Formats: sequence, C-alpha cells, structure tokens
Amino acid sequence: MNEEPIVIERAYNASPEKVWKALTDITQMKHWYFDIKEFKPEPGFKFTFYEPGEAKKFLHRCEVTEVIPGKKLVYSWSYAMDPAITYVSFELYPEGDMTRLKLTHTGVENFSADNPDLKKQNFVEGWTEILGTSLKSFLEE
Repeated sequence: MNEEPIVIERAYNASPEKVWKALTDITQMKHWYFDIKEFKPEPGFKFTFYEPGEAKKFLHRCEVTEVIPGKKLVYSWSYAMDPAITYVSFELYPEGDMTRLKLTHTGVENFSADNPDLKKQNFVEGWTEILGTSLKSFLEE
C-alpha cells in the first residue's frame, strides 16, 4: 500500500493575501473550488459539500484543524460512506511577486479499496486540475 501523501505545488502570479482569500472566502471558493454553503477558517469549524455535476455525488465531511492566517490551512476530509479520515493542507510561500502553494493530502490510502472512485490516482488528478487549472485561472484572470 502506497502511504506517500499526495503533494502538489503550484506558483501563482498573485500575492499571498489574494491566494489566502481564494482559499478561505466562500464567495471566491465557489468560483474555483466547490460551492460550500458555510466556511470559516477557524479550528473546529465543520463544513460539508457535494462535488458538482450530475454524476455520482458524495457527501464530503470536513473540519478545520489548523489555521495560520495567510500561511496555512488544514482540514479533515472524509465521506459519509467511508470511515476513513484524511487531511488536506494548504501552505503558502511568498516568492517575489508570486505565491507558491503546497497542497498535501495525507491518508488517502485508508479509503476503502472497494470503492474505485476513492483511488489515490483520482485524487491526484482532481487536485492537479483544481490547483493547476481552476485556481490558477481564478487568481490570474
């Protein structure tokens, strides 16, 4: 079993403040991420959402576990139909006029192997699209 976390890094032509706001403001999140009804970057805040589209929809259950304003956001990531709990971390690093974002998703290997939708490769592809296309377009438009 591959227990290596998923790690994806991208640099954006945007300030850390702009990237942080995109990660934590629900009015911005719905443009590049998911349409989350309520979100607060506060430890202990719980939120849920469904992925978009008409295909299979899974209820995502999350709880913010760590916040360093402007620098780091961590929350749990689980599903109603699977007992595993994983963690998603977003870390921001200023690099001149740009910001490097490092996403780390740990524990994906704990999802049920019986559900092909929860395979690690699907998460790699999803995060790559979200960070490399959706967030980049949103921040740099």
